[in-house]
Amino acid sequence: MVYVEVRGQDPTFSQFYANPLYLSPSFAGATEEYRISLNYRNQWPAVPGVFHTYSVAFDKAMPNFNSGIGVLATYDVAGSGELSTTNLGLLYSYDFNINREWHLRPGVNFKFYYLGLDIYKLVFNSQITGSGTTPPITPPPFDNVADVDFATSLLAYNDRAWGGFTLDHLLVPKTSFYGDDSKVPVKFNLYGGVQILKKTRMRVKIQEVLSVAVNFQKQAKFYQTDIGLYYYKDPLIFGLWYRGIPLVTSQAGDAIIGLVGIKTNQFHFGYSYDFTISNLISATSGAHEISLIYEFTSFALHPKRKRIRAIPCPEF
Repeated sequence: MVYVEVRGQDPTFSQFYANPLYLSPSFAGATEEYRISLNYRNQWPAVPGVFHTYSVAFDKAMPNFNSGIGVLATYDVAGSGELSTTNLGLLYSYDFNINREWHLRPGVNFKFYYLGLDIYKLVFNSQITGSGTTPPITPPPFDNVADVDFATSLLAYNDRAWGGFTLDHLLVPKTSFYGDDSKVPVKFNLYGGVQILKKTRMRVKIQEVLSVAVNFQKQAKFYQTDIGLYYYKDPLIFGLWYRGIPLVTSQAGDAIIGLVGIKTNQFHFGYSYDFTISNLISATSGAHEISLIYEFTSFALHPKRKRIRAIPCPEF
C-alpha cells in the first residue's frame, strides 16, 4: 500500500467580519445586546465532491460586567468521502477601557473538536479495475476522532480604527484516524483596519462609511492575506477584496472577491463571490458565500443599563 502525505488548513470565510466569533473570540458580546449569525460557504463548486462550510453563532453583551459571552458551532465537509470537521465552542471576552479613546478586549474560546469520515463513500482501485487487485485495497477499521481545543485573542480599538490577533488550536488536537502523531497546527490571524470616511446623522445614525481592512492568516506552511475596501451607504454595502501575497508567491494571487449586502438596524445580509485568479482559474468556479446576522434587544431595558462602546469594523 502506498501512502501519500497531504496537508490542509482551516476553512476560511471571505466575509470574516460577518462571522466575528470565528475570526476572534474577542468579538463575543460586541453587539448591542443579542446577536445571531449564520454563515454558509460553497468552495470550488466545479470540483467533484463537496466542499461546504457552515457556521452558527449566538452571543450576548453583558455591559454591566464589561463582558461578552457566546457559543459557536462550525461544520466543514470536504471531498467525496465527506471528511467532516465539527467544532463547538464557548466564548468569553472582557473589555478594558485603557483611556478615553482606546479599548482592549481579550477573549478566549474553549471548544470540542470532532473529526469524521464516511469510508463507504470512498472508491478504491479494487472497485474500478477489471480484475481487481490482490490483495484488495481496503483500509483497516478506524474510530472517528474527538478532542478538545482552545483559542485566545486580543483586540484594540477606538472610534475609527481597530486591530487584533488570534491564536487558535493551542491544544493542537489530534487529527489522525489511526492514532498517528498528527495534530492540527496552530493558526495565527492578524487583522485590522480604519474608517477613512465616516458620515453620521445627529451623531448617532451612521449614513456613509468607507473602510480599508486587512486580514493575514498563517497555519503551518500555509499563509494568505486579504486586503480590501468596504463602502456602506445606508442601507447598502459593497466590498472589493484581493486575496494573495504579491511578489512572494509565483502566482498573481488567489482570488478577487466581490461583496454586496444590505444592513439595517437588526438584519445584515451579505453575498460574496470569490473569482479565482490563481492557476486553478479554469477548474474551480470560484466560491459562493452567504451571511445573515440578526441583532436584537430585550423588550424592557433598565434605564441605567450601561451601553457598550461600538467596534468600528464592518459587519461583512
